Amino acid sequence: MTLPAFLGIDVGGTSIKTRLVDVDGRTCGEWRSPTPRGDTSAERTATIIRGMFETAQRVRPVTAVGLVVPGIVDEDTGICIRAVNLDWQDVPVRDVVQAQLDVPLAFGHDVRAGALAESLTGASAGTSGTIVFIPIGTGLASALIIDGVPMSSRGWAGEIGQLVLSTGPHSGRRIEEIASAGGIARRAGARTALAVAELVRQGDARAVLVWNDAVEVLADAMAWITSIVAPDVFVLGGGLTEAGALLIDPLEHELLARLPLSRHPVIVRAVHGDGAAMLGATYLARRTVGVGDPS
Repeated sequence: MTLPAFLGIDVGGTSIKTRLVDVDGRTCGEWRSPTPRGDTSAERTATIIRGMFETAQRVRPVTAVGLVVPGIVDEDTGICIRAVNLDWQDVPVRDVVQAQLDVPLAFGHDVRAGALAESLTGASAGTSGTIVFIPIGTGLASALIIDGVPMSSRGWAGEIGQLVLSTGPHSGRRIEEIASAGGIARRAGARTALAVAELVRQGDARAVLVWNDAVEVLADAMAWITSIVAPDVFVLGGGLTEAGALLIDPLEHELLARLPLSRHPVIVRAVHGDGAAMLGATYLARRTVGVGDPS
């Protein structure tokens, strides 16, 4: 008897990443391909996915596929409402890709899939209750997991990066312009946010100002989330978390200062790195055919 195998696919702005896992969650293979651009990119993406699926099939027969994409994603309808970095709007991604496959396809959002991976086998594994995952990358988003179930609200839940600040020195700007890794780098005139972190350690005045602004705005967003859903854990992902205590310590301080009467959530770093969404996609694939989550 052939045991089940699951293919997780993460379509990003620059690359399509794929991981094949067995029923125990062990990796059987990984592949990567550039993400196509242009008017027919969704159809060409589906063709590339078909090729990756066929490659994976030669390693182990694939039972189901999980596909996750960025942007505003409605899992119920299978539509990507808007993905700026892919130039997609109202694209029926699930149907386009399913037409290329002859196994069941689960469709989801990259950040929510990453949150699922961290909640099952990552930084917040074993934590019951409410988990908020915030990957700090080129942009800024979040995902909410309640009792093991990702919350979607037809694709609009968790898009904290798009909130416009209405008061203070950054009034009129979106949160991700100030608090994302991309925003930090741009405002400091550096190549990367980690380069800004190094300048902060050296005492560079401009870098310190930009860094502190980012921490304060991110703490504001996390406090708003806490006041509404009272998470047990915040899981921070993305390359910016490599700054370690330089980010986490002041963020904890600023968050607690904003929550005098609220339960104080724990802040931890994600462990699955840039493979979190891809891994989460394999869990979606398992669930779509009734196979339990890996232990």
